[in-house]
Formats: sequence, C-alpha cells, structure tokens
Amino acid sequence: MTGFFYALRSGFGFLTTIPVGITMEGIEKLMKHIYLFPVVGAVLGVLFAVIAYASSMVFTPAVTALVIIIAIYYLTGINHIDGLADFGDGIAAHGTREKKVAAMRDVAVGTGGIIFCVIVLLGIFSSLFSIAGRNLLLPFALIAAETGAKQAMVTVAAFGRRMHEGFGAMTVDNTRKSDFLIGLVFSGIVCYLSLGIFGIEALVISQTAGLLVLNTANRHFGGVSGDIIGASNEIGRLAALLFIGGLAWTR
Repeated sequence: MTGFFYALRSGFGFLTTIPVGITMEGIEKLMKHIYLFPVVGAVLGVLFAVIAYASSMVFTPAVTALVIIIAIYYLTGINHIDGLADFGDGIAAHGTREKKVAAMRDVAVGTGGIIFCVIVLLGIFSSLFSIAGRNLLLPFALIAAETGAKQAMVTVAAFGRRMHEGFGAMTVDNTRKSDFLIGLVFSGIVCYLSLGIFGIEALVISQTAGLLVLNTANRHFGGVSGDIIGASNEIGRLAALLFIGGLAWTR
C-alpha cells in the first residue's frame, strides 16, 4: 500500500502543479500504476467544480468560464497544452514523416501549434459559457470532463507504440491493457455519479477523441510521444465539454 500511495502522490506531482514533490523514483512508481491518472483527474475535477461554483455565485457566465480556464492551467501547468502545440506543428508540417517529427520536436511554436491551441481554448471557453448558465451542471461537467481527459491519456498510452525515448516512452511501455480497463471502470463510475448516462456518453466521446489523436499520430508520426499523450488530454477534455455544452442547449 505504501507504494500505491507513493504512486498516487507522484501522480499529482507529475500531472499537476500542486507542490507535493516529485522524484524519479516516484515517477517509476507511478509508471506501475498508470490507472491512477483518472483518479488525479477526478480530484482536479472536484477542485475545478468548487472554483466554478464559487465563481458562478459572483461573476457572469463569460467571466466564470475565463476563471475556470485560468484555474485549469494554473493547476495542471502548460505541459499538456505545449504538447498540443507540438502536435499541431507536426501535423501542419509538409513532407516526410521525419520532417513532421522534427517539426513536432522543434522548441519553437509554429502556425499549426498556435491554431490548434486557439481552437481548443475557444472551444473550452464556448463550452463552459454554454454550460455556466445551467444551474449546477457546470461543476459536475468539470468533474466528468477532467476525469475523461486523464483517461484519454491512458487510452492513448495503452494502445499506442512509442516513437522515441522519454517520459512518453516510459508511459507507453508501462501501460497495460489492464491499466486501461481499471482506469475506464473508475472513470465510468465517476462520470455516471456526476452526470448519469450523459456522463458515460461524455466519457465515450472523450475516449473516442483520444483514439482519433492516436490514429492521427500513427499516420503522421508512426507512433506516440509524450507530446501526443499530452495533446490527448487537452482534446479529450474539449470533446467532453463540447458534448456536455451541446446538451446544455437542449435540456
């Protein structure tokens, strides 16, 4: 059990900016318990839910949406959205697979990366704005979306093949199908308790988005890297929120 809780603490150090401390030994422990990613996502979702509820009591839906976006990237950092930017640069690059991989690994952000990030941020903002005016839907939507986003990372790692050495390779090499199934069951329970059947549907949508990221990565780059796993987090969250936001207009 000591190793389990050490891995869980390391999950917060690895996936968030919460100052719990992180060591290489802790990362290695976490890699043996990849199914804990959505557990971290669920806790983050609860934190975002509290912030959303408090903000909605004071601010307009538009300002509430902005506050939530700030909270998301304050508590999760920019590593995942940086991965999304690199993913966008690689897809936008023309030429051979090697050129696409080189573009993705370039430290400078190109037009493709900027466009991907802008679309995702606008999508999150518009979704949050549409959900914010629907009574208590927003807090529960955030719990489901963040849990689904972290499970999307597990999905990509479980079914992907690594491109090169690094944290992405460690994640892919250590993620078993059993990690995917355990994470999926946990995520399903959290999403169902949050939004009922709509929560399950949002989870399915976020995992489908993750698989689309994986398929795109395989076609363009021949495998998965840490950047692509990070991109699946951002796109998985967006997909869930867009789905829930669409429901908000019809309920």
